[in-house]
Amino acid sequence: MPELLAPAGNLEKLKAAVYYGADAVYLAGKQLGLRAFADNFTFDEMRQAIAYAHSAGKKVYVTCNVFAHAADFALVDEYAAMLRELDADGVIISDFGIFARFRKVAPELALHVSTQANVTNAAAAAAWVEWGAKRIVLARELTLDEIKEIAQTVGDRVELETFVHGAMCISYSGRCLLSDYLTGRHSNEGACAQCCRWEYSLLENSRGEAFPIEEDGRGTYILNSRDMNMLAHLDELLKAGVTGLKIEGRVKSTYYVACIVNAYRRALDAIAAGKAIPPEVLLEPEKTSHRSFGTGFYFGAPGEYYPSSKPQTDYDFCGIVADVFDGGAIVEMRNRFRVGDSLEVLAPHDGFLRTVTVTHMQDEAGAPIDEVIRVQQKVKLYTDIRLAPMDILRRRRAQ
Repeated sequence: MPELLAPAGNLEKLKAAVYYGADAVYLAGKQLGLRAFADNFTFDEMRQAIAYAHSAGKKVYVTCNVFAHAADFALVDEYAAMLRELDADGVIISDFGIFARFRKVAPELALHVSTQANVTNAAAAAAWVEWGAKRIVLARELTLDEIKEIAQTVGDRVELETFVHGAMCISYSGRCLLSDYLTGRHSNEGACAQCCRWEYSLLENSRGEAFPIEEDGRGTYILNSRDMNMLAHLDELLKAGVTGLKIEGRVKSTYYVACIVNAYRRALDAIAAGKAIPPEVLLEPEKTSHRSFGTGFYFGAPGEYYPSSKPQTDYDFCGIVADVFDGGAIVEMRNRFRVGDSLEVLAPHDGFLRTVTVTHMQDEAGAPIDEVIRVQQKVKLYTDIRLAPMDILRRRRAQ
C-alpha cells in the first residue's frame, strides 16, 4: 500500500493526523519552510512531535523547501545537524544548494525533492536520483500518463509522491510573485497572501471609477482555481506508480486534517480489501471548508474556473474529545453546542458516522450548564455512546 502523508501545522494537528490514519506527517521548523503562517515547531516542539509519531509507528518529514537566498545558508548546517539529532525520517528540499549542504552535513538523512523543484519529466527525476534523492514529490502539473512514464524510468530507484487533496496554486508549482508585488509578502519565502483568491475589477484612470469584470452576479475571480480532490481516483494513481499520497493543508484546521485523513485512510483500506470506496466516504471532503473540487492536471489541463473563490462547508466543528470517563467525555469546545443537540462523531473506530445526543453537561468546576459558548472551554459531556480521546464532534448547519 502507498504511504498516506498528512500536514501537521502544530502538535494538535499532528496528533489528529496520526489518530485518523496517516502513515506519515510533514511539518516545518521556524526557518527554511514555505508556510510562514502555520504555527510551525520550535526545536523542542519538533523533538516532542517526532517522538510522539515514532511511538505510534509513524514517520515525520521536515520541510526545508524555501527558495534559498545567500543569507539562508547561515542556518543550513546547524539545521541539518539538528534534524539528524532529532531522527527525522526525511527532509523535503527544493533548492539544490541546500540539498547539497544536507548531503554533506547530515548524509544519514533521507532527502526528498519538493514539488517546488518542478520535476516534470523522467530526465529530471533521474538526475535527482543520481544526486541522492530518496523520494521525489512530483510537480502538480503532471498528467497520469506523464507520471507513468517517470515511474517506468526511475520507479525502481526512488519513491514517487504526488498531491491528492487540497488547495491548488494558479502559478507553476507555486512560482508566483503576485503576493510580493501587491502586499510585500513573499510567496516563495512562505508568506503568500493568496492574491489569486481576491476579487478583481477594471479601473478607469481618468475618473477613478472601478468596473466589475462580471461572470455572474457574485463577481469575477479571474485568477481562481479549484481545490484538488482525488479521493475517487486513488486506484488510478496507484496504477500509475505513485507510492506517496500527500494531503495539502498545514494552515488548515485540526478538523480539516482529521476529516480528510480519515476519508483517505478509509478509501485506501477499501481498495486494499478489494472493495469499492463507500459512498459516504466519498462525501466526507464536502464536510470541510473547501472550494469547488477538481482533479488538478491528472486527467488534462483543469481549465478556467471563475464563479467564486469563497470557501464553503455545510458542517461546523463543535468540539474535540480531550479525555473520557464512565458515561461521558471531557470535550474542548470549538463551536457552540447545547444540551439536547445531536452531534455527528468523526472517529477512525467503532463504525462510521455515529451520532451522539448531549444529555447533560457540566463545566470544569462540576456545575450543570446548558450551553457551551467559549472557544476552547472544556466541559464534561454526558453522552449515550462511548467516545475516545481525539474523537471530533460536528454538526450539520441549518439549511
